Amino acid sequence: MSETSSGGSEPQPTEIVLAGWGERFLAWLIDFIIVNTVLWTIFAAASIPFWFDGASEKWFSRPDGPVNWAVTSLVFFAYWIYFETTTGQSLGKIALHIKTTDLAGNKADVRGAAIQSFGKAFLLPIDVIFGWIFTNDKRQRIFSRAGNTIVVKMKSSERNYHYTKG
Repeated sequence: MSETSSGGSEPQPTEIVLAGWGERFLAWLIDFIIVNTVLWTIFAAASIPFWFDGASEKWFSRPDGPVNWAVTSLVFFAYWIYFETTTGQSLGKIALHIKTTDLAGNKADVRGAAIQSFGKAFLLPIDVIFGWIFTNDKRQRIFSRAGNTIVVKMKSSERNYHYTKG
């Protein structure tokens, strides 16, 4: 702690280490692979009846159709909101020891997580490109700025686990 001129002491600022773009991309890629594998399995199972009636070319049964895109985006939106408001970490972020927080390093609130998740789920290319163009010292995408969220590296003390038998 540092001494002030009045004899009191000021608290030291909390150090927040921002996650790099590469770590964030790898976390997103892990999430993308896991969630899409689950969804593709569900879509494949749901489309089995259409395989036998010759309707495989209907717009809703195609893997690139608008309904599949909308469902996939909504699932990702819900996935990220849930994980980033409960633990701050999606499965990809757990693997890379990073998490989403508010600007002070605390757990993100639902509003902030929903705003930044919307950008990732529905408008990621635009969100990332404009985030890079108008980057700031917090490495925020556009929707992360709007939601007042950042992605940080976890402190080693947050990753240490102590197990006891009851």
